Amino acid sequence: MKSNHNQMRLTSTEMGKLWVTYTGNTMAKCVLSYFLQHIDDKDIKKVVKKALNLCETLIENIKDIFIQENFPVPIGFTDEDVNLGAPRLFSDEFYLHYLKYTGKAGMSIYSIAIPIMARKDIRDFYIKTLNSTINLITEVNDTLMAKGHYTMPPQIPTPDKIDFVEKQSFLKGFLGDVRSLHALEISHLYDNIENNVTSKGLLIGFSQVAKAERVKNFLLRGKEITNNQIEECSQHLHKNNLPSPPLLDDLVGTSTFSPFSDKLMVWHKIDMFSMKIRSYANAMSLNGRRDLGAMYARFLMKIGVYVEDGANIMIDHGWMEQPPKATDRKELANNKD
Repeated sequence: MKSNHNQMRLTSTEMGKLWVTYTGNTMAKCVLSYFLQHIDDKDIKKVVKKALNLCETLIENIKDIFIQENFPVPIGFTDEDVNLGAPRLFSDEFYLHYLKYTGKAGMSIYSIAIPIMARKDIRDFYIKTLNSTINLITEVNDTLMAKGHYTMPPQIPTPDKIDFVEKQSFLKGFLGDVRSLHALEISHLYDNIENNVTSKGLLIGFSQVAKAERVKNFLLRGKEITNNQIEECSQHLHKNNLPSPPLLDDLVGTSTFSPFSDKLMVWHKIDMFSMKIRSYANAMSLNGRRDLGAMYARFLMKIGVYVEDGANIMIDHGWMEQPPKATDRKELANNKD
């Protein structure tokens, strides 16, 4: 196996997934290291420590692979991007919601990586990483339940028989006799609201500590977009007399002293808004009503513009590292002797 690996270079998919996993976990290491400076609940502290240990393990494992492959190790995020002496910004409970929120994003990256990895060592790495992340999220959920902070998804009646769709009215959503939401539509509305209430809490905290005015305005705009999407998704549940997850705004403190660099906060929200694109697209693919499909399409357009604006901030400040890219043959031809 070792000989096979020595003969097989990293593929583009392996480079890309390792690159983004490394960068993302250097960011998470900064955030979780700060969280651990301000935490009172011993059970929550145990979970946050476990998450930090996982980040550090992934960083070291990927760094070893990069060095072996003579691949330049990304800078990502360093001690310069976090101030561990900054005052508390979030409550202990918020840390659990944050880990669930970011854990879902990690699972999405890792699960998609596994089928497209050619090298067995890289594939095994992602299988192990996915399993570790699943174990972490399980512990997060168990702790949320034990502390009374877990919000149960809506209950619906158990079907009493097998049924089939008989009319095209099943697809309606705007006018006429609109059917009630089915279980998959409820699942994704609920999941997207759950993600967004945590995202909004993070944006509230980030926006009140950001240093540069352009960064602050970017984060405030993200908070407004997120809040509007929470309200719109919640309305669909409420019209069917179903509950939506509660906001977490009250779990954000009043400190205005930033624990994180503006670079980290902008990148974090670009990264998580990019994951919303995948989440909304997934919800759209499993949806049956036209009104929900149109709603998710609008969300995707708005988020796409927002992510691009964030990328422009990163580029203008010289903060954006470039992922590995294919050879530009045209440039090579133009630069020949």
